[in-house]
Amino acid sequence: MNPSMNIPAEDKVPFAQKFAYGLGSFTNNMLAQAVGAMMIVLTIGYGVNPFLVGLLGSIPRLTDALTDPIVGYLSDRYKSKWGRRRPFIFVGAIGSGLLLMIMWQLPDDQSTTFYFVYFLLLSFVFFLAYTVFATPWVALGYELTPNYIERTRVMGLQNFIGQTVFLLVPWFLLFMSLDTFGDIRNGASVLAVILGFVCIGFGIVPAIVIRERFADRAASEAVDVPGSSFYDEVSKFFNGFLITIKNLEFLKLAGATFLVFNGFMMVAGFQPFIVIYYLCDGDTTEAGIYTGYFGVITSIFTFIAIAFATWLSGVVGKQRAFHICVSISILGYASKWFLYNPDNPLLICFSAPFIAFGLGCLFTLMSSMIADICDFDELETHQRREGMYGSIFWWVVKLGMAAALAIGGAMLVMTGFDVGKAQNQTEQTFFWMRVLDVMVPVVTSVLALVLVSRYKLNAEMASDVRARLEARRAA
Repeated sequence: MNPSMNIPAEDKVPFAQKFAYGLGSFTNNMLAQAVGAMMIVLTIGYGVNPFLVGLLGSIPRLTDALTDPIVGYLSDRYKSKWGRRRPFIFVGAIGSGLLLMIMWQLPDDQSTTFYFVYFLLLSFVFFLAYTVFATPWVALGYELTPNYIERTRVMGLQNFIGQTVFLLVPWFLLFMSLDTFGDIRNGASVLAVILGFVCIGFGIVPAIVIRERFADRAASEAVDVPGSSFYDEVSKFFNGFLITIKNLEFLKLAGATFLVFNGFMMVAGFQPFIVIYYLCDGDTTEAGIYTGYFGVITSIFTFIAIAFATWLSGVVGKQRAFHICVSISILGYASKWFLYNPDNPLLICFSAPFIAFGLGCLFTLMSSMIADICDFDELETHQRREGMYGSIFWWVVKLGMAAALAIGGAMLVMTGFDVGKAQNQTEQTFFWMRVLDVMVPVVTSVLALVLVSRYKLNAEMASDVRARLEARRAA
């Protein structure tokens, strides 16, 4: 299979709009990653048990099961002179950026219960604001172009820009630990303010710059029907939700993304503790340097992986490109077992280039493939439902993240890890931490490969769907 690389001029998205959409990816990734990356402060700085920290990362995300599809549905049917997506993106970027600042201004000398409740309540509001931004932003990307190849290029550029977040996040621990701030708690407070303003600045750009392709069509679909009521809208919402979750090809993509991303997330909290206490004997400053190196190398090769996956999908198709890239990442995860060496901590960085290919291809190819599914859905239902598909897709990812964080925290405790022992953990604890850090993402990635091998919507089918859609619209 060799899809044509020639893209008609009318299908091409101007670079300025691609770039503007990509800035939204920076905000989207930063909002998601900053909270998780800074969670270690709750344990090291405030003494909160890792299991409770895992719950703080997971419980608020469970509300996304309700809020994500609702926001997706509303942005599909919303009518305004600014379009159906852009008002949500603008308001959501500002709200989530401000809440990111506020939630890390924790007072000193309070109980563990206080910190748990304070952070939990603010997290609920933060993730609601984040959903108001992220769900319409994702849906906006699906509709920027109808072209099979150009969709991957749009998603490749936005993912490329969004990956700059992962160049920065690994240095958060070192930044928060600087003597300038006195302690890691003050460092987290300052960092949150900086990140909040950056997220707001970049997040509102797509709402200002981009014009929506299907805004007029969606507005015509959203015209009120005489006699319609709140109950009619609820009925339409659930009908659209059921249609979406019955789409077998969509479920394959959502399941594969769930496995690859959350296999990584389930043990993401292990590596900092392994590096701090196993490789660096409790020295957080030295550990911050190595985690920084690991993150920078991963990010650099993620850029390469995104470009490679974008090019490769135009040669062998999106499905095969996914198989190749994820297989490379499996080699990286497996190599970590041999590279965790206290005598030479820098060795762990040699696994980073391979690991990068899994996450590097994931949201480039999956987002492009879901845009193809939205066309197929319109052919069958006569409606554009990017918001619903985007919301359920990311809800699956976030639900998995919630479960992964909770399970990851529980697994860390089950290994025997005790933060009070610092570097004096038992050999058995370090052994099981390393086993889980390697095996969990390997197993989930293999399962993802099996799912995507059964995906059927290839380039030829996508081209046929588009031709039939355009013929029907013209008629």
